[in-house]
Amino acid sequence: MGVGPEQAHGVSQHRRRRFDVRVVPHRRRSALRLQDWRMRTKLATVLVIPSVAFLVLAGVQTQSLVSRASVLGDFAAQVGIGREITALTHRLQLERDRTAGELPALRAATDEEASEERLAVLQPYREAADQAAAELRAAAEPLAEADASWRDVYVVASQAYQQVGYIRNTLTTVVLSDDTIIGNYHRAIDALLNLLAQPTPGADRPELADAVLRYVQFARAKELSSRVRAELYSAARVGSYDSEDAAQLPDLRARQLTALGAFRIAATSAQVTRYDEMSLDPAFIAASRMEEQALSQGTSGSSVLDAEQWWTASEARHELLQSFEADVLSASAGQADDASETQLRETLLVVGVIITVLLVAVLISVLIGRSLARSIRLLRSQALRIAQIELPEALARLRSVSGGVPPIDVSPAVVRSLDEIGELAEAFVAVHRSAVGVAVDQANMRRNVNAMFINLARRSQVLVERQLELLDDLEREEGDPEQLENLFKLDHLAARMRRNDESLLVLAGTESTRRWNRPIGLSAVLLAASAEIEQYQRVRHEAVADLHVVGHAVGELVHLLAELLENATAFSRPDTIVQVMARVEGTGAVIEIADQGLGMSATALAEANGVLAAPPAADVATVERMGLFVVSHLAARHGIEVRLHGGAGGLVARVRLPRPLLAAAPPPSLDPVPAPRGLPGATPRPVTPADPGLADLPVAGRRPTTVPRQAHPVPVRAEDVLAPAVAPASGGSGWWSREGPSSVVPAVGAGAPAPPAVPVTAGTNERGLPVRVPMAQLSAVTQPARPGQQPAARNEPDPEAVGGMLSRLYSGVRRAEAEETTEIPVPPLGAWSEGGRK
Repeated sequence: MGVGPEQAHGVSQHRRRRFDVRVVPHRRRSALRLQDWRMRTKLATVLVIPSVAFLVLAGVQTQSLVSRASVLGDFAAQVGIGREITALTHRLQLERDRTAGELPALRAATDEEASEERLAVLQPYREAADQAAAELRAAAEPLAEADASWRDVYVVASQAYQQVGYIRNTLTTVVLSDDTIIGNYHRAIDALLNLLAQPTPGADRPELADAVLRYVQFARAKELSSRVRAELYSAARVGSYDSEDAAQLPDLRARQLTALGAFRIAATSAQVTRYDEMSLDPAFIAASRMEEQALSQGTSGSSVLDAEQWWTASEARHELLQSFEADVLSASAGQADDASETQLRETLLVVGVIITVLLVAVLISVLIGRSLARSIRLLRSQALRIAQIELPEALARLRSVSGGVPPIDVSPAVVRSLDEIGELAEAFVAVHRSAVGVAVDQANMRRNVNAMFINLARRSQVLVERQLELLDDLEREEGDPEQLENLFKLDHLAARMRRNDESLLVLAGTESTRRWNRPIGLSAVLLAASAEIEQYQRVRHEAVADLHVVGHAVGELVHLLAELLENATAFSRPDTIVQVMARVEGTGAVIEIADQGLGMSATALAEANGVLAAPPAADVATVERMGLFVVSHLAARHGIEVRLHGGAGGLVARVRLPRPLLAAAPPPSLDPVPAPRGLPGATPRPVTPADPGLADLPVAGRRPTTVPRQAHPVPVRAEDVLAPAVAPASGGSGWWSREGPSSVVPAVGAGAPAPPAVPVTAGTNERGLPVRVPMAQLSAVTQPARPGQQPAARNEPDPEAVGGMLSRLYSGVRRAEAEETTEIPVPPLGAWSEGGRK
């Protein structure tokens, strides 16, 4: 049916509200429940968990590769430091072999000069060894800090070399055996060879292990060759072989051959070829022949090798062996460096690939996650926008239309993808379109129902207006007081039926047809509202400000106030009064209607004020409380604030009129002063009685000495109160309608004026009821003579008919005077009485 303005307010609130607010969940969200997680959290979890797992596995693999690269790096460094180790070993071998030959001379020296001479021969070898040891020490410090096992072996070798230094200083001062001195050299060289064999590439790199084995085996073969040279050189300096030489020399020779065999097995074919080529060198061949000669003769032979010749030949061969050893070591070190660099490159490549794959995976996952999150966010925003803005707006537009149903556009889906989310967005749009379609159907049905309501209300209004006109005619012609009373009751019921029709129009959302085109006094509006209710006698207008209401709002304001007055009189005792007051407040006006009725509970009062503040839509519950519905919608239509407040013994309805509904006072000729207490304001005219015997009868314009008390109330209509007085005009007179002044109605027939539509009264009695004037309806009494106007020709009435009419009139007046009236119950002392006095 009709729709109030609360939808518009609701839509504006929806416009102001952010549609992407979080929807209130139906239960408390738990962080431990997977289904309660936000979609962004779920996507982040789906992204993070595989990434972390991949990072863990990649970290393990990277750590393994880095560890292997680190091992190979340390291995390459340890192999590389073998150059310093073999250099020191070579220097120690020279010093040991020379020392072994000089020991007999030191033993045989008889003076210090001879000893110093022998030691001077050994000094270059010692300095070369110390320099090689210093180089080894400088190169070994970084490795000693990196590898603990290599550091331990290096410490042993360093301590053994320090022991050699102690031995050097005690050659001339302490008597030590040759075996002790030479044994220290052996231990130092063996410790260096152990340090040379320390690098370990791991079980997975056998080729590197073979590279280490090659130069280690050759270094051991070279060491055994050096020890054979030392033994032969020592025997050559002494001039004979020792008893122990018979066992040591074959053993050293056998071990040398074994080491060379192991070397040939581990060496490459190029290295074997290179060794074979070296063995063909003349210096190598010369030394080898001398060695074979000495070993073949045996230690029992009487001849030994020449010391200087043997030292020169063996030293040349030893240099060749040291050169070949350096080549083998360099090849192994290069192989170790290549392996380390290759492993490092592989590690870096694998790490780079892992990082690249991880970044690509994360990037793709982030892009997919952002796409999903964006689609879901757009879908959520569209769903909230549809639920909070578009659908309420569409429903509000469809509810508030008065003409044809406007076209409602349904926005397309914001997610255009072809996946499930896109299908879900299309489903939302389909749901939105279906809801709008249902709302359009309901709007069409509501328009049809409203049209039926309006048609029925208009038809009923026409019939009621015709009924009121007919009742006016019957009241003017009726002389029987009892029948007149019944006609008055019927007149009032018809007026209430008209108000119900207007309420039906409000229910249908249509404005009232009763309009005035001029401002009306607020007192007249209040009187008109009192005239619309059944118990108008109980309404007391205590203090009304001199204000005027704009004409277009008069009819609906009268309707609004009539509903409030009807409610006040219906829910209060019949012996109480309803007080009406109006005053100026700010730029507007406030009307208060106070009753002494049953009142309302706080809950019911709050509910009623809520309905008055926000007019509801028409439904079955609305029809049951029609008055409250009509008041709320009429108030919202004109911006009027209506509130109910609990009073001392009932309710107080406070109506606040805004400034736009108030207007300035119209010209005096158009705004008559309304009669007090809700009576029509006809101006009484003096009447000269035709018969002096009638002077005691009540005459219009003069209050009788004894005012008769009427037993029956006289009804008053709103249009009678709001109609202005007749304004004199040169061309005749006319009646003012609700739409304004009408054209002048010419005299009919003989020119006699039409009888007034409103009965002429002689004021009110002490109860506020109108006093009827006998013969006031006669044109001779009510129409005064005008200057310059010729009396119109008239037909004399039948004397008998006039006599009968006057007789009935006089008899009715006498019965009214003689009739006993029933007093209205008087309220308790201190309360307001029916006359409005304390």
